[in-house]
Amino acid sequence: MAIERKFVNDGYVKASMDEYFAEQLNRAGYGGMELNRTPMGTQIVIYSEKPGMVIGKAGKVIRKLTRDVATKYNLENPQIDAQEVKRPELNAQMMASRLASSIERGWYFRKAGHNTLRAVMSAGALGCEVVISGKLTGARSRVEKFVNGHVKHSGHPVQEVVDEGFAVAIKKLGTLGCKVRIIQPDIVLPDSFRVKEPSEVIEEPVAEKPAEKPVEKTAEAPKKESAAKPKAPAAAPAKAEEVVEVAEPEESEEETQPEVSEDSEEAELIYVEGSEEVRRQVNGVWQHKHESYDYWHPMARVHKEAKE
Repeated sequence: MAIERKFVNDGYVKASMDEYFAEQLNRAGYGGMELNRTPMGTQIVIYSEKPGMVIGKAGKVIRKLTRDVATKYNLENPQIDAQEVKRPELNAQMMASRLASSIERGWYFRKAGHNTLRAVMSAGALGCEVVISGKLTGARSRVEKFVNGHVKHSGHPVQEVVDEGFAVAIKKLGTLGCKVRIIQPDIVLPDSFRVKEPSEVIEEPVAEKPAEKPVEKTAEAPKKESAAKPKAPAAAPAKAEEVVEVAEPEESEEETQPEVSEDSEEAELIYVEGSEEVRRQVNGVWQHKHESYDYWHPMARVHKEAKE
């Protein structure tokens, strides 16, 4: 068998099996099935509102279903498991079956459609669509739709997101098709987005306030410096001579120290003609003393009196 034929055959078997279970388990509140093929056999999970009726007394019903599936669809070692649906309002197949049964009992189709739509949306579904087609009010068939919320109709999300159920209501004038399409509340749609609140963006300028404090300090600093600068020139006038004269004795004490050393005692004295100046060389430095300063000091020293 070609690979294409195999996939087509598998799809046909699954659809036919779904119709068989819906017919046999109508009173149990059939809500769909899952088919998984494994090397150990075929696992079938049946979802229903009343799993006890699927199992039957001492497992009588589930054993009958297993035998029928194995012979009718030629499956190896089928294993059927029944699970309960906790929220029937979010199961499309169950809501379609309820809608069909309510129409068969005599409910007006608009009332039945609105009640089904209201029950699904109150359970928290993101969107729901109810379609009833057939001879509703006259001899000609027509279609009536009830939509609420957001429902996808095309593309890949229809196969992944939308849960669809179908049931048939048998009336005297003919049959009515009841289709229910539901989007579950925990589904994330591919085109969904969320706009950030403006409060998250406004919080940024608040962090700039601490930066204003250093600016105030820097503005005060020049004032203190400007206030301190005029004091320096006020103490400077005409007292520079006194500062120099006060510092001279300290220098003289330092300069007299070489006289005590051996080099200063052995230095040769040179007398300058025409004056009382005496010169000598100590450790490569020429020193002298004269009338104004009666102690040895370097000749390179600039005398304040000489400038005057």
